[in-house]
Amino acid sequence: MICNCFNKNLLYLIICVFAGLCALNGCGHQDYKKDADERVYKIIDRKWKDEFGVKANYKISDTIPSPNDIQIEKAVPASGILTLPQAISIATAYNREYQTQKEELYIKALDLRLTRHEFETQFFGNTSGGYAADRNDEAYGFEGGLGLNRLLASGARISSKIAMAYIDVLSGNLNSGMATILSATVVQPLLRGSDRKVVLENLTQAERDTLYQVRLFNRFRKTFVVSVISQYYLVLQQYDAVKNAQRNYNTLKWLYDKAEKLVDAGRLPKLELERIRQEILQALDIYILAEKEYKQALDEFKITLSLPTTVEFQLDVDELESLRTTEMTYPDFSETEAIETALVRRLDLVNSADAIIDAERKVYVAADGLKADANLVGYGNFVSSRKGDRRSLGPLKEEYGLDIELSLPLDRVAEQNIYRKTLITLSQKQREYEQTSDIVKLEVRQAYRDLKEAAQSYHVQVEGLELAEKRLKNTFLLLQYGRASSRRVLNAQAGLFDAQNAAAEALANYMVATLNFYRDTGVLQVRPDGMWEKGIDRKVPIASSSLNTVGASDSTTNEKRLSLMN
Repeated sequence: MICNCFNKNLLYLIICVFAGLCALNGCGHQDYKKDADERVYKIIDRKWKDEFGVKANYKISDTIPSPNDIQIEKAVPASGILTLPQAISIATAYNREYQTQKEELYIKALDLRLTRHEFETQFFGNTSGGYAADRNDEAYGFEGGLGLNRLLASGARISSKIAMAYIDVLSGNLNSGMATILSATVVQPLLRGSDRKVVLENLTQAERDTLYQVRLFNRFRKTFVVSVISQYYLVLQQYDAVKNAQRNYNTLKWLYDKAEKLVDAGRLPKLELERIRQEILQALDIYILAEKEYKQALDEFKITLSLPTTVEFQLDVDELESLRTTEMTYPDFSETEAIETALVRRLDLVNSADAIIDAERKVYVAADGLKADANLVGYGNFVSSRKGDRRSLGPLKEEYGLDIELSLPLDRVAEQNIYRKTLITLSQKQREYEQTSDIVKLEVRQAYRDLKEAAQSYHVQVEGLELAEKRLKNTFLLLQYGRASSRRVLNAQAGLFDAQNAAAEALANYMVATLNFYRDTGVLQVRPDGMWEKGIDRKVPIASSSLNTVGASDSTTNEKRLSLMN
């Protein structure tokens, strides 16, 4: 029965509504993920400044990588030797914490995309239909509508909608027909919520939060590469300790054989031989312990690389040997210059300074919330209808008006609390910046002292190693001629063993101290391959010349963007 009563007008209405909804809501295939990725990385690319570092290795794993991104297999080379550059590349590509940091950057830009959308034209569409009946009437109908909403930088909210409704009476006293409604509403705040800075606050904060996240990501990259390289050298140091322990054990065994011959010849008491045997057992225990510690350190490094702990490989010992041939130098600029450089280039400190600007804006916005509410409301409705089988529309009914809504600020307790809290937050952010600045100075001073001490210590340990080698050689000669006891030889060998470990430790500490120094001063730069280099100009500022300039530039950018959108 319903199908027989279905007329062309109703069919056209349904087709138009559904066509409009399909066009707006994407009933066809649409790659939402690809669209989100393109928008997000367009935002990040615009926020990224050259001073932050090379734009590479910042895209999450399920997106198309950049040309400079590291592309490396998550596996150990066939040689079984993992070089330092290979380790850095694998860690950059697969380390779990690094992946999380990239995702945090993506999410922050994604949030900004949503905040920007609040100031874009937002379309909507809906449709409904049904059948109803009671004892007297029976009818079915459909209705659908298309519309848009828009928030302007002035705080005005615009909403418009066009709707069509159709009802077909199957029986009863109701009238069949179609109606078309066009409505529009504009609400413009006059007092509270009318200031452009207040309206744009969420957008401004989202823009700045994304910039902060870009800085934090680049700061993380610096600390990350330092931690990976440091761990690589510390594992090499553990490996060197194993080799030293093995040489110590073998040397004592060799010494035992020589002493045994001297005992047989009557040139050395048998008691001396037993003493050497005891030292051999202790050396074996030290060797076993050193090997265990090395394997544990290597397994922990595998976790850093996101490799299974069951994978077997060795690190490149040539890295340690090449360091031994490198001249250990002191910092090439003074402690005062290092502190001044860090205060300009440290990205975390710049974020802390900008947080003060954010807190100042929050005070301004909270003060706006104490005002009265006054809204100017304009609206217009245009309705046309058609009854029965009439082909022409009925007379157009127009309805429009202009209202003023006023709400006095008689109850502002909540707003008062918010305002007071923003003042406290501002004081907190100022103290946090001062503390962060002091911590940066402390870190630089400590890193400077550590680097000088590490360089001096290495020179001392190298000289001590040379003396220990000469002492052992001379003492053993005295033993052969019966002019020294085995205890003196054993003491000399123990001194050599300790000197070897101390020299290797000092060498690794120097390299780690160097990395920490350039990291803490902010001049360390991460290359696309994940390795590091020292920035050429260490005093190039990465922030605006003043805090007020930074805030103003963000506000101006927002207004320019909205002017283009409007």
